This record gives sequence, structure tokens and C-alpha cells, in this order.
Amino acid sequence: MGKTKKPKLMMHGHSDEMHTPKIALNPLLPFLKDDWRIWECAWGKGALAQYLSEDGFDVICDKENDFLAEVISNWFDCIVTNPPYSKKYEFLKRCYEINKPFALLMPLTALEGKKRGELYRRYGIQVIIPNKRINFITPSGKGSGSWFQVAWFTWGLNLPKDLMFVDLEQFSKEELSKKINQALKSKRSEKK
Repeated sequence: MGKTKKPKLMMHGHSDEMHTPKIALNPLLPFLKDDWRIWECAWGKGALAQYLSEDGFDVICDKENDFLAEVISNWFDCIVTNPPYSKKYEFLKRCYEINKPFALLMPLTALEGKKRGELYRRYGIQVIIPNKRINFITPSGKGSGSWFQVAWFTWGLNLPKDLMFVDLEQFSKEELSKKINQALKSKRSEKK
């Protein structure tokens, strides 16, 4: 068998340029507190920060500072970002070190690996898995059907289940909250 050909986007150092479309944020919205100040620490083109702002969140973005090296204070409540996938371990480790709620949009393959596995065992992880692949915004500005599945890797958001499989259809925040509340009630009744 011949080698699998890498998609052009992965060649020439462009594999980290996968900008987040609005639909990717929808499954996460019900778990973000309305009064949280959110740090979008992997700014990119700013689309994710813009969508969070449009949904009423106070979003902090600082393109000048390096998330992996910056001294952290209490000026934010939660991290929400689509990190560079080539640095997914570093971002995940840093988020755990900061010890504040976070949601990282990463490939499902971020579940793999010895070092990441050690972090998950030590701190825990909850994952929101969409029912289909995300159509990312590429450097050319054209959407691209992704060749990999992504999920929201979260900690500190208190999801009703550790693995949540969600329909990616565009619901309003209220409709999503209603569905999540139903899942929470179901979980509580199972415990009784």
C-alpha cells in the first residue's frame, strides 16, 4: 500500500490554521456562565472571540502575549480556545496548571498519547463530541470539510456526563440549555 497523501493544508507548516466557525461553539454555550470573563488565548483571526462576544460574553484577547509563557493572574474566569494542534499537549498542560475552567477545541486524537493520558488521569477531562465534522475556515477564507473529527475538551465546566455526544445542528443557546437541563435531570434521577 502507498503512503496516504496529506491534505494540502497540512503541508508547508499550515496545519495550525484552522479557524473556528460559529457552529462549533454552539454545543459549548450552555456550559459557560453568563458572567464569566473568557480568555481566548489562541487568537488566530479572532473569529471565536467575535462569536463569544456576539453571544454576550466578556472576552479577553491579547495577541501580543504568549499563553504558554505568560504569568497568570485572576483577570479571567475561563479559557475557551481552538489551540494550534501542533501544541495541543502544551496548551492542555498549561490549562491544567492555571487551574481555571477551560474548553479547548481539539481533534479527537488528543485523547491519544501517554503524556496527555497522564494529564487526563491526574486531573480528569470531560468531552463534548459533535455528531459530525466541523467545516473549518481555512487560510484562503474558504470552508473546508475537515478530514478529522474535533471535540471540546473541557475541565471545570461540570458537564452532566464525561462524554457528551451532541447534535451539531444550530440551536439557540436557550434550546441547548433546555436539552442540557433535561440531561442533568435524567442523570440525577439515575443516581436515586
